[in-house]
Amino acid sequence: MSARALRRSAAVTAVIASALTAGLLAVPQSASASEIRIHDIQGDTRVSPLAGRQVSQVPGVVTGVRAFGSARGFWIQDTRPDRDPATSEGVFVFTGSTTPSVAVGDAVEVSGTVTEYYPGGVDAGLQSVTEITKATWTVLSPGNPLPAAFVLSPSSVPGRYAPDAGGGSIEGLRLRPHSYALDRYESVEGMVVAVRNAPVTGATSEHKELWVTAEPHHNRTAGGGVLYSSYRDPNPGRVKVASLIPYAQTPFPVADVGDELTGTTEGPLDYDNYGGYEIQATRLGELTDGGRGRETTRPQAADELAVATYNVENLSARTSQAKFDRLAQALVTHLASPDIVALEEVQDDNGTTNDAVTGADATLKKLTDAIVAAGGPAYRWRQIDPVDDQDGGQPGGNIRVAFLYNPERVSFTDVPGGDATTAVRAVERDGELGLSASPGRIEPADSAWTDSRKPLVGQFSFRGRPVFVIANHFNSKGGDQGLDSRFQQPARGSEKQRGAQAKLVNTFVKELLAIDPRADVVVAGDLNDYEFSPALRTLTDGGVLTDLVRRLPRQERYGYVYNGNSQVLDHVLTSRHVRQVEYDIVHINAEFADQASDHDPQVARIKP
Repeated sequence: MSARALRRSAAVTAVIASALTAGLLAVPQSASASEIRIHDIQGDTRVSPLAGRQVSQVPGVVTGVRAFGSARGFWIQDTRPDRDPATSEGVFVFTGSTTPSVAVGDAVEVSGTVTEYYPGGVDAGLQSVTEITKATWTVLSPGNPLPAAFVLSPSSVPGRYAPDAGGGSIEGLRLRPHSYALDRYESVEGMVVAVRNAPVTGATSEHKELWVTAEPHHNRTAGGGVLYSSYRDPNPGRVKVASLIPYAQTPFPVADVGDELTGTTEGPLDYDNYGGYEIQATRLGELTDGGRGRETTRPQAADELAVATYNVENLSARTSQAKFDRLAQALVTHLASPDIVALEEVQDDNGTTNDAVTGADATLKKLTDAIVAAGGPAYRWRQIDPVDDQDGGQPGGNIRVAFLYNPERVSFTDVPGGDATTAVRAVERDGELGLSASPGRIEPADSAWTDSRKPLVGQFSFRGRPVFVIANHFNSKGGDQGLDSRFQQPARGSEKQRGAQAKLVNTFVKELLAIDPRADVVVAGDLNDYEFSPALRTLTDGGVLTDLVRRLPRQERYGYVYNGNSQVLDHVLTSRHVRQVEYDIVHINAEFADQASDHDPQVARIKP
């Protein structure tokens, strides 16, 4: 048995054992076909009323077969549904690593154990999938017609996403498929569903999956995706698409955001731990190119300072030259060679080799050499090596933020004393604002930065005027409950640390402005949070910083795509004295299947 199958079996066993201990399940007993049909197994809540019981001769027709991987099996659907819209008529029959000997259209009778499988384990907080495990079956006849697909559309998917249980579990609530989108999807779990002329909202991944929306007119972005603009509206029409069709027969479409699966895409509705409800397609629509191209920003004028931020996604000297070349081309061509670049996810020189190496000069030299080869300026860099294994990210990678700057346009004011553990301070020298160390790190010993990247502060000079830039990479959302969690509203536990990080940066900016209220300050980087989040409210507290993303038209406020939602994670913020500013999110990665990074870079052109 594979590792994934073993994890799945262990998770199932843990759930059943817990339920038995709590008295929620009876000791397994058998039930005859005359008593049990699929809608009886599914019930009208998220958890089967028959979980843990043995069932026999459950009738259905095979609607899909997964004959690959460690979670093989097939879906069956009852051709004689009941009249309750809350009870699904489909169910997955799990066969583990064994390829099931059935075909689509077979009429079968299945016996086995009703089980609730929690993708990722119970503690992941996701919903469960009702399955029949340890199954045996009899094929009664082949070639039977399949039930008509349930069409996911604006009229069938409610605008409200999920019932609010105050953060508690919604498993015990009766499904209300006409009221909540998550209830609608659960009510057709395992059944054949379809989307028609579906816009692609999440590009094809390396796992041969993409995201579409069943609501083609809801929250659309300028690039053709759907915008995640508030916690209240996570875009209920999003659904993932995978394929049960052999790739040799029908290659999986390589789609970008803004493309369309024209015609009908249909298959059994599944649920997994990589992002919610998923159509396991037995029929794929035709890919129609939306014509989306990678963007290019304009060059800065002579009197404009261009400050960019770019998450280069785990870049080390061991990364392929091809990625360095693509990043360099992006900086030179698509970002028009910014004067200052705040880089995030720069790793040490040997990447994820977990040893005492923390330096990143080889990584940054490889990048700056690639920029020169692409026709760009000879950038210099400033950064501070972290304490080994203290800044989070991939184990051994020693991730950090760093500055690139073009010495033909700006100069860096070096002030000695900055290191991994010494806090930088705002200081006054001869009546002028300065830094105790440049580059320096903001409160690196504070618990807010535990297992997280510390902000890097640098003083630059542009046309004789000082500019203070703070590069950031706040802690990730790892461990947060997903939008489709069985706990509603889902807990966002990682917010607390980002809030503490934002407060430290906000306090430092206030210290700069207390000395010089007219100081030009730019805060940039991957803040791992939305423009409407508590962390961004904390960061801008007191009006000391303006989040430039809010100056963009609503449909352009995104630079990252996750589970089919276009959203903001990266930001550029400026202090009050920076009055003349032009800001651009340059869409070259997040919406495309072929990416150099999973983030789009951003650039702000300011006149200090």
